[in-house]
Amino acid sequence: MRPKLSRGTGEAIGSVVCFIAVLATLVAVDDRVRERISLEMSSDQLATWGERANGIIAVVLDVARDQSIAHAPLVVFSIVAVVLVLFMLRT
Repeated sequence: MRPKLSRGTGEAIGSVVCFIAVLATLVAVDDRVRERISLEMSSDQLATWGERANGIIAVVLDVARDQSIAHAPLVVFSIVAVVLVLFMLRT
């Protein structure tokens, strides 16, 4: 049986998921991420999955930083929206 979440918890989770979706979309449109993932998955080197994941995460974080700077108004809007929803849930 699934535990029932309170309304506020469900809405908070929804807000965080939306913020992550916006950020993931900004990151996904960058060619560097696609190139790194295809390079890591097609590589015949004896790298561990941890090393491969570390390389992909480093590129994703770098692209997220670049995209956040390039699309600052959208990122700021998303953060403010999440904060406002959290304040609405408290009252």
